[in-house]
Amino acid sequence: MKMKGLFLLGAVCSAASAQAEGLPPLQTVSQVDVQRYAGQWYEIARLPMPYQNQCASDVTAFYQIKSKDTISVTNRCLKADGTWSVAEGLARVQNAENTKLSVTFLPKAIRWLPVGKAPYWVMALDSDYQYAMVGQPDRKYLWLLSRKPDMDEAVYQAYLQQAQAQGYDLSTLILTKHGQAK
Repeated sequence: MKMKGLFLLGAVCSAASAQAEGLPPLQTVSQVDVQRYAGQWYEIARLPMPYQNQCASDVTAFYQIKSKDTISVTNRCLKADGTWSVAEGLARVQNAENTKLSVTFLPKAIRWLPVGKAPYWVMALDSDYQYAMVGQPDRKYLWLLSRKPDMDEAVYQAYLQQAQAQGYDLSTLILTKHGQAK
């Protein structure tokens, strides 16, 4: 049941890409090599998102290059009842530096519609592509990601400081549990 209990890591049907009021534009990294960015990522922390409310633990995202400017996205999480929630989507590169993407989890047949797309901006990325921070220009949603189910504490703290400096309110930050899957 891939579509039941969808959670949309990085996407909201009412894709709010409006600039946060009174804040400068959200800063991204200078360049992303999508080939190196592809693969498995573990969510370390996130700001609350309605489509992830059912996620109790083990949140992951898998990115696979489809073409020069499209990437398939498969998000998974373990729900409290022990079942998996899976959402499949598509990301499209929005700039030459590959730092800004637009993600949709709409059914494939209607992805052409000009709705249901959300910004996915890479705000931080280490040189080894082991850690990343992704956000949206409205500062409502934020994800800290790692190639492993944990993150170096110094990187974690640096990312939190960077997010706060860019205008994120982290008072509701959720730390993701891993290792709950049996």
